[in-house]
Amino acid sequence: MVRCNPHYGKLQSSYLFSDIAKRIAKFQEANPGKDLIRLGIGDVTLPLPPACVAAFHAAVDEMATEEGFRGYGPEQGYDFLREAIAENDFRARGAEVAPDEVFVSDGAKCDTGNFQELVATDAVIAVPDPVYPVYVDTNVMAGRTGAFKDGRYEGLVYLQSVRGNDYVPAIPDRHVDVVYLCFPNNPTGATATRAQLAAWVAYAREHKALLLFDAAYEAFIRDPELPHSIYEIEGAREVAVEFRSFSKTAGFTGTRCAFTVVPKDCMAYDADGRPQPLHSLWNRRHTTKFNGVSYPVQRAAAAIYTGEGRGQVRGLTDYYLKNARKIRSVISGLGFHCVGGDNSPYIWIQVDGDSWAFFDRLLNEAAVVCTPGSGFGACGEGYVRISAFNQYERVEEAMGRLQALLQ
Repeated sequence: MVRCNPHYGKLQSSYLFSDIAKRIAKFQEANPGKDLIRLGIGDVTLPLPPACVAAFHAAVDEMATEEGFRGYGPEQGYDFLREAIAENDFRARGAEVAPDEVFVSDGAKCDTGNFQELVATDAVIAVPDPVYPVYVDTNVMAGRTGAFKDGRYEGLVYLQSVRGNDYVPAIPDRHVDVVYLCFPNNPTGATATRAQLAAWVAYAREHKALLLFDAAYEAFIRDPELPHSIYEIEGAREVAVEFRSFSKTAGFTGTRCAFTVVPKDCMAYDADGRPQPLHSLWNRRHTTKFNGVSYPVQRAAAAIYTGEGRGQVRGLTDYYLKNARKIRSVISGLGFHCVGGDNSPYIWIQVDGDSWAFFDRLLNEAAVVCTPGSGFGACGEGYVRISAFNQYERVEEAMGRLQALLQ
């Protein structure tokens, strides 16, 4: 008989956002016609930038001609997009990244979840807490953890991100092989300074560890002192892989385009301690299991780097940051401690008590959806996350409801 992967049995009964969807469906069934405002899941609401739409149309028109038609493209991405990414996202900021170190994909979620396939099953994995669930669940599926007990998986190293350390996890006092980092952070919205990232790079170099750096929200950084890329830190090319996404940057959540940077200097080690380039390993995995992002989508993504596209993308992120400032202002005015919302589209709010109870109260009494912090880990209990991804008028309405409920 065929046996299922036993590690799937360790996973919790359902994914966080599936639980939220079920509670929303139950609320809507009991309250038909009720005006529900969603500030939970991080999905964008504004349309694609006009420059991207124009490039998308032009590429589709190319595909309608014999001379312009393209079949299978390079799995790693077309050169025109990889070159634009390397030049504009990295070299322009003093970070040396070559175009052939960029791997275009259909989502940072996919890449952050899949990259663990390249490391040994007995690798010691460290994750921040609270944590984006994909980092944890994919390692559970791969068999790197024990059972789920007291809110955590045995075998993982959890790095507490709490109010006492400004939600930036401290360097572990033990050896780990792989560390997941995310800045600006999802879910907390916290950011890391150059000094903090330099400390992580130094740790990774000393321990021959690997940093998996999720920078999906870097386009929301407005503080000029904050680094946008791990590769702005000296020595990071030897120990870090970076994940980026066009989803929140340019509204590509439904269009699907992202990329991962794997420097040729970045190494893992075989059983005899010999260095093995992760670049060639990821290239092998990528070309075996992925068939590339469509040509029109890549042309649309490349339009982000034009003068017109750059301004339009800035306008999108400015819009969501305006929402975030409104949320943070109201929440702070109600007396709640919160972080994020200045260089991030997420606001992490300390509510004390049960996170799901607060979620249910907002849903059932104000018809506003947030995300309970406990769904992101043990350190998320007593917090909720509010997303700035909505229309400004809807955010204003939601904040008015919260003021009426919580004052």
